[in-house]
This record gives sequence, C-alpha cells and structure tokens, in this order.
Amino acid sequence: MTAAVLRRHGGPDALEVREDWPVPRVGSGQVLIRVAAAALNNTDIWTREGAYGLPGRPDAKAGWRGPVDFPRVQGGDIAGTVTAVGGDVSDDWVGRRVLVDPAFYADEGEDAVPIGLLGSEADGGFATYVVVDAVRLHDMTDSPLSDEELASLPVAYGTAMGMLERAHIKKGETVFVTGASGGVGFALVQLAAALGARVLALTSGTKAEVVRDAGAEVTVSRDMDPDELQDKLRAAAPGGLDAVADVAGGPWLERVLPALRDGARWVIAGAVAGPVVSFDLRRLYLHNLSLIGSSMHTRAHFAELAELARTGALRPRIAAGYPLSDIHAAQEEFRHGSLVGKIVVLP
Repeated sequence: MTAAVLRRHGGPDALEVREDWPVPRVGSGQVLIRVAAAALNNTDIWTREGAYGLPGRPDAKAGWRGPVDFPRVQGGDIAGTVTAVGGDVSDDWVGRRVLVDPAFYADEGEDAVPIGLLGSEADGGFATYVVVDAVRLHDMTDSPLSDEELASLPVAYGTAMGMLERAHIKKGETVFVTGASGGVGFALVQLAAALGARVLALTSGTKAEVVRDAGAEVTVSRDMDPDELQDKLRAAAPGGLDAVADVAGGPWLERVLPALRDGARWVIAGAVAGPVVSFDLRRLYLHNLSLIGSSMHTRAHFAELAELARTGALRPRIAAGYPLSDIHAAQEEFRHGSLVGKIVVLP
C-alpha cells in the first residue's frame, strides 16, 4: 500500500512516501480501515520536526509525549470504510463508513485525559489502510458530511471541543479566540458561536471576512501594536473578556491578559507563536484568573462531536485537497498558512 512514513525527526525529507509499505495486520479487537481522507494538523509538523521539547529542555527533539518510535505512519485525522475485522469484533462493522477517535486515554472513563495520539504513539491515517481498535469507531453511515469534512474533525474540532468544555464557555459569554483562521482556531469560532457565545477573533486582515462568516462578531488584526489591540478589545468588550481560547501562545498571553475581567478563564492548547512566555503573575492571582491547559478531547467530548457530524449540524471548511503522494506539497501549503480551513490528503 501507499504510506507516508516518518523515519526520523527533521525536515520534509524525514517523511518518505512509500508505495510498498505492508498492509497492517488486524488483531483481536481491531478493524482494518481503507482510508478515504486524512487531514493535516500542526501536530504532524511538530512531530516530524521533534518540536515539542522535554521537561526542562524546551529545545530537545521529541514528540508531544516524548520519544517517537520510528518508523511511524503519521495522520491522526481518519475517515474511511471498515474492510475487515479481527476477533471479538462484530462483522456488522464491515462496509460501514466511520470516523476514528485518534486519542489514547489514561483510563477507561468517559472523562479520561488523552495520553497519546494515532500518528504519534501508533500508526495513523497517512496511508491506504490503517488498523485501529474497534472502540475508536463512530458510525457515520448516515452522515451528510463528505469524507473530507469528516476527516477534518477529529484533532482540530476535538481539541476545540475540549478547550471550550474545560473552560466552561457558556451562552452569552464573550470569548476571544487566537489563531482564528487555523484548524483549531476556526473550529473554536464555529463551536463557540454555536454555543451562543459572543466571539472575538484574532486573525490576519485578509482572512477576517471568512472568520466572521464562521461566527465571529468582531475580528482583530494580529498586526496591531499592543496599545491598539488593547483599545480594540476594550471597545468590543467594555466589561472585560469572560474567556480566551488560545492556540497561539507567544506574546499574546502578556498582551491580552489585561483585557480579562476578574474571574475569567484562559484555556490554551497550542504554542505556534512561541512556547516559552513571560507574564506578570500578579495579574493572575490578584484578579482570580484561571489558566487552563487543554490537550485534545475526552471520550465524552468526541462522542458529542461525532453526533454533530452524524446529523450534519457542523460543517468544517475544506481549504484544499492533495493526493497522499503529494503530502510534502500539502505540508508546505499548511506551513505557509495562506488558506483558511483544513487541508486534506486523499490516499
């Protein structure tokens, strides 16, 4: 089969497209899926580059959970059709269109935290076929979403769902979303607006209209100087922000923190603008602010997301599609960041 195989940490040459990769064998409790579509995420790039660092060693080469077992087929976003089942799995799954939960969890509970990811801790969907545990499957036979739309959901929308749930975003609250034109940021805008929250979004000027169409009431340019940003936020939210959903990190923590009301929440699930930050701790404790780390979703979050997909209540925006053989071009497009929405690869 065809597979994009990561051989080591490094640049694009560390990812090798193979036409002779063996089809994985199905074990007990598992299913074989013919992949219809798989989407790109920051974690694919960061895992390839080894950009997650280690405790006390932020520049160390590592995957998001530490060492990566090479070779590894990447790709956490998977939509496809079950073609075979292993022992202890019902034959009824064969032929069903499915969406795959990519997370490994700390225990069997519905609210267990994620401790691993397909495409990182186990082989993922950048291949013609993938083997996964049957408990990961969500039946999408009746979903009106396309394969590309389904494949856009797991990592980005699952991460966004987890952020909003952990920060307890509610109807009527004002939430500021950073990186709003990226995969997770765009998902945050759509999901927060669907919850009935008032969304302010940080993005580039050229993408503002698309972000507003997704549900943002106000867009703020990331090219603004800090004083101008503060003025814009005060005008848009004179009572202060109820929450920030942040996928950027970097300087935005220090710049936006003064705009939060007392008792507000800041939930963060990314660091594309810089992983190491400084800010005045007094602003945190004197105003009873909550800083929340959120890595992906829980089983309960993903089940809620799958139901939205099954009914068609949520429709991701597809920015571009590439054949799997052109995954290097797809990743280059992704890194360029000129598109709004998800980039998918089609095995």
